[in-house]
Amino acid sequence: MPLDLNVIGVEGPAVERSWTSADTILYALGVGAGQPDPTEELAFTTENTAGVDTLVLPTFANMLPMVAGAPQLRFGTFDVSQLLHGEQAFELHRPIPAQGAARTTTTVTGMYDKGSAALVVAESRSVDAATGEPLATSRMSLFIRGEGGFGGEPAPADDWEQPDREPDDTVVYQTRPEQALLYRLSGDRNPLHSDPRFAARGGFPRPILHGMCTYGFTGRALLHSVCGSDPSRFAGMSARFSRPVMPGEQLTVQIWREDGHARFRTLNGQGEVAIDRGRLALSPDTREG
Repeated sequence: MPLDLNVIGVEGPAVERSWTSADTILYALGVGAGQPDPTEELAFTTENTAGVDTLVLPTFANMLPMVAGAPQLRFGTFDVSQLLHGEQAFELHRPIPAQGAARTTTTVTGMYDKGSAALVVAESRSVDAATGEPLATSRMSLFIRGEGGFGGEPAPADDWEQPDREPDDTVVYQTRPEQALLYRLSGDRNPLHSDPRFAARGGFPRPILHGMCTYGFTGRALLHSVCGSDPSRFAGMSARFSRPVMPGEQLTVQIWREDGHARFRTLNGQGEVAIDRGRLALSPDTREG
């Protein structure tokens, strides 16, 4: 059996990564900040603008577990071209500083049998490397085609429902043709997003945009539309990846505001739902009345 079920519940070794404003700015540019007007979002794209404090996009929290270009996960052997990112969630325990270091431990919390595929769920806990203060908790679900049928439990159900009304906010962003080549510099060097031959092995006509890049574009829309561009109001976010996005496509983020949170989904350039079942949590002390 390629998947190692024995790793479930076993905490992996702690890994550390440090970052500076150069890293957080590169990440912000990778998820479209400053497009199309480079004078907007300067708090996230510069470190020396007069009268502007450097801030970090909340979705950068998902980069903390990544060291040397990949998340620290070991749970079996399989054809990596058949691996897709299924879901991503994170909780912020405080805003990420523009410069710092984090220590992260990751645990595979479940492996679920979906028949023709397996779903592997992992949780990463990141703390300040110097003080031990919690920074963020992220959860990732990986969908691995061809690795199901091992007799495991089915995946838990999700009770998300789309509100029966028009979105309260609709945000449209344009990605760039080279968006994936820029985003990969923040750490995710999966060749699915750059190598045409590798993408073809996965069944795609050309390299696709990172799901987490689309996730970052979506997080920006939520930050600016619901949180007033204030990262301290952004407590967490979760979503499911449902369809690919090609670099250069337009993204449309639909947002439904609710008490203390919001629901959302993101459409690709064909009007298909690329990110679904989205939830945004607002910090309790900063919620709008």
